[in-house]
Amino acid sequence: MTELKALSPAAGLLPLNIGGVELREDEMRALTLIAPYKGQEAALAKALEAAHGLSWPAVGTTSGSGAARLVWFGRGAALLVGAEASAKLAKHAALTDQTDAWSCLTLEGAGARDVLARLTPLDMRDVAFPVGSTARTEVFHMACSVTRVGPQSWQIMGFRSMAKTLVHDLKTAMEGVAARAG
Repeated sequence: MTELKALSPAAGLLPLNIGGVELREDEMRALTLIAPYKGQEAALAKALEAAHGLSWPAVGTTSGSGAARLVWFGRGAALLVGAEASAKLAKHAALTDQTDAWSCLTLEGAGARDVLARLTPLDMRDVAFPVGSTARTEVFHMACSVTRVGPQSWQIMGFRSMAKTLVHDLKTAMEGVAARAG
């Protein structure tokens, strides 16, 4: 009988370190999309606080900074990252497991902002995109989520089926930034 082995979306492609910028794959963590039912936003906020110690994120922001956090993921939706969603939330919101749907990468280093500037229309300056900011945007030609998780660190989430292309595009931009610096 054939044994199946779970592979991460970017298995064998990462980590990369080019010109002092590192690209690595985040460990596979629980991802749950949360969308409140009509009129249940306040009740969901209380349930999230009680179950996970997290508040509902404002547009373009994240809530929490430890193992579990909520990432704004579009109008009326947030992504719970790093924790299994409490069943108590289902009374107030639709919960959809997204764990296998996304490739989660971290881009980090002094030139990481310049790498992203080559691939996304976002204004990556500190004043426009501080730590804790997030956006659904294009990275080159793919729909992605970009979250600033540290002073020189960004989490990039793209569809699992596009992981190889996402890594390729980031690698190409990393090489371009490194070439200009050298």
